[in-house]
Amino acid sequence: MNPEQIPQLLKQVSYADPRILPEDRQELQGLAALWAGVLVDVPTDFAMWAVGQHYAESPFPIKPSDIAGRWRAHVRDRMNRHTGTLEPTHYPELDPDDIAGYMHTLRTERHAVIMGQQPPTPLAAITGPDAVPPDVQARLDAVGRYMPDHVRKQMALYRPQKAERERLIRQGQPDPLSVPCPWCDAPTGQPCRGRRITPGRDPEAKRQGGRAPHPSRTDAARTNAA
Repeated sequence: MNPEQIPQLLKQVSYADPRILPEDRQELQGLAALWAGVLVDVPTDFAMWAVGQHYAESPFPIKPSDIAGRWRAHVRDRMNRHTGTLEPTHYPELDPDDIAGYMHTLRTERHAVIMGQQPPTPLAAITGPDAVPPDVQARLDAVGRYMPDHVRKQMALYRPQKAERERLIRQGQPDPLSVPCPWCDAPTGQPCRGRRITPGRDPEAKRQGGRAPHPSRTDAARTNAA
């Protein structure tokens, strides 16, 4: 606002508080200059609106700082909802190598957002599995999984321990190898150690290869999952 616009603003304030308008003309000019200095960045329409909002919420006389504070909060709210970056696809005529033009366009866009001439540009939301665009889903289906099911089944013959862990996870059961074993001190991810004394005999080993986890380890994994 400028000093020529302030008298109209003060007149509107006087409808709620007649004491705001001084009778002396020079005093009015000084008051207008003071208010104009505080409200130099505030649009006239917003200042008029802020006066009504102030007296709708407060019985105390309004000060220029009240209006300026509302304007700063308004700007902060709009810019918090704006990405703050310039989307090049919105300005196809802009030369990517024109730094001065880029900065001018960026400032112009931000000013338009602040003044309400352009809505804030929000960050694009991360879509979930049910919101994948059809064309993207078609490409994903064409590519398939990283490891096809028939390859996974063949690999299970050579890595029985990993296959067993995957089976338990798919069935919603706890994975014993996800916790260290409290019985044999086997670390996380490593199979349980046997406690055999006679070579060639291990009652805790499975026929398919790989050692069965100790029951206490399975209980610990179940407790950890809960």
